[in-house]
Amino acid sequence: MPELPEVEVVRRGLQRWISGRTVSAVEIRHARSIRRHLAGPADFADRLVGRRLGPAHRRGKYLWIPVEDTGTAVLGHLGMSGQLLVQPHDAPDETHLRIRVRFADDDPTELRFVDQRTFGGLSLHTQVAGDPEGLPDAIAHIARDPLDPAFDEPAFHAALRRRRTTVKRALLDQSLISGVGNIYADEALWRAKLHYERPTAGMTRPRTAELLGHIRDVMNAALAVGGTSFDSLYVNVNGESGYFDRSLDAYGREDEPCRRCGTAIRRRPWMNRSSYYCPRCQRPPARRVLPPR
Repeated sequence: MPELPEVEVVRRGLQRWISGRTVSAVEIRHARSIRRHLAGPADFADRLVGRRLGPAHRRGKYLWIPVEDTGTAVLGHLGMSGQLLVQPHDAPDETHLRIRVRFADDDPTELRFVDQRTFGGLSLHTQVAGDPEGLPDAIAHIARDPLDPAFDEPAFHAALRRRRTTVKRALLDQSLISGVGNIYADEALWRAKLHYERPTAGMTRPRTAELLGHIRDVMNAALAVGGTSFDSLYVNVNGESGYFDRSLDAYGREDEPCRRCGTAIRRRPWMNRSSYYCPRCQRPPARRVLPPR
C-alpha cells in the first residue's frame, strides 16, 4: 500500500495539473470505486460538474481536493493498487480505468482513477468547520504526519508512552501518527537500532525524538526519488515509478548483509505482514519471566 512519500508525490502532481480547473464531466466506470460516497455515482458526478477544484492536500495516506464554494471536498485513498493519472484525452483507456474526470478548459488532459483491486476510491465529504485546509470530516480522526509543520512531538511522545504497546504497532496506528506504513516503519527502526517489538512504555523523550528524526529522514529521502515502487501498481500522476526501493536498508532485504554490521537481515511474520530487521543491530527486548506462584 502506498505510504506517505508515495501519496505526497501524487498530491504534488494533482496540485500541478488539476488544482484550479473546473470540472466539465465525470464518468463512473465501476461503482465500487465510489462506494464511500453513499449517495451514489450519479450524485457524485452531479455535485462536481461545473465546480472549480481547489488546492490538493494530504493527511497521512489520504488525499483531498476542496470543491470551491460547496463546503465539500473530494477525498481519495489509493488502497493497494489505486492510481490517479493525468492523461491526454486521446490516450487509450487503461484496463482498470474506474473513474474519468474532464475539465472545461483548453488543456487536453483529464484525470483518471485506475485501480486493479478496487480497494481504493473517491468520495465527497463535508469539510470540518474552521479547518484552514478544509479537512474532510471522514478523516478528522487521522493524526498529523511527521512531515506536517503542525505535528506535536511532545504530545506524540506522551501518547506513545500511554499506549503501552510495541513501537512498530504504534507507528502504524494512524490515529497516533499518520503516513507511516510497513516499509518506512522498518526502515526508520533499522536506522534507530530499535527492534520492532520494543515496548513503547520504555521510550524516553530523546529516543522518541531520535526515532522521529529517522522517520523524517527516510521519508524525505524517498520523496526525493519519487517514492518506493516494487511493482507497476504505484506510479505518480504521469505514470512514472519511484526509485527508493534501490536505497532500502532493511525492508525486502531478507538474508542480505546489514549495511552497518554485515549480519544477514531477517524477516519475521508480523500482523499479517512481515518485519525486516538486523538481529545484531536491533536486539529484541528482554522477555520478563514471572516468578512462580
